[in-house]
Amino acid sequence: MRRSLLPLVLSFLTVTTFAQVNVKDSSIATTMIFASYSFQFPGGDLAQRFGNNSSIGGGLMIKTKNNWLISGEGNYLFGSSVKNQDSLLVNISTPEGFIIDQNGYYADIILYFRGYNIFGSIGKLIPIYPNPNSGITLMAGAGYTQNKIRILNPDNTAPQLQGDYKKGYDKLNGGFAMKASVGYQYLGNTRLLNFAVGFEFIQAWTKRKRAVDFDTGKPDQEKYSSQYYGIKATWFIPMYKRVPRDYYLY
Repeated sequence: MRRSLLPLVLSFLTVTTFAQVNVKDSSIATTMIFASYSFQFPGGDLAQRFGNNSSIGGGLMIKTKNNWLISGEGNYLFGSSVKNQDSLLVNISTPEGFIIDQNGYYADIILYFRGYNIFGSIGKLIPIYPNPNSGITLMAGAGYTQNKIRILNPDNTAPQLQGDYKKGYDKLNGGFAMKASVGYQYLGNTRLLNFAVGFEFIQAWTKRKRAVDFDTGKPDQEKYSSQYYGIKATWFIPMYKRVPRDYYLY
């Protein structure tokens, strides 16, 4: 089975990569590399701990002549808004909320949101304007997501938050996720101007990955339901050759 499928896949990628096409005239099949950026708003359990965040990533998309879209992607999530910071480190803080480092000074502690996700998606392009390869896109997919609190002590002087001790406070969790999106995609004859913009929704079901949460001293057995609402912009690099001009001036 694998030996029979591999030549078909390689043949499709070769045709879509090296064929000369005219995007303006007819619907084409092509493979595209892409990079993306999203600004996301949290929902559900995620909103109880984090504020808005950003996502950057990339992947590969295949577009068929029938305007079906198949993609795989990975994204890195980051943000600087962490809620309830005082309660997170209360067990190792002074009554005033400070952490004393190994030199007897107040330690500089900064908390960040960090995470990632990977998705496989399938969807459909509905041509509207200005050519048969541009229009409204509807996508749906499934994958895995993970997030945590990144605890940073710039001078590395607080032994309470080093090594495995730090892991006890990072609230690392991960699990299955699904996503859906609607947007507009434009493809042209040039590789420089091919893009998509749209709205993306992600629903994640996660659970804690650490054996014990140090702020409570207990394992967290709770299951979390979180949402990401995002505005996403994508830049594509289609792997096709531009069709030659009808005439040339010398």
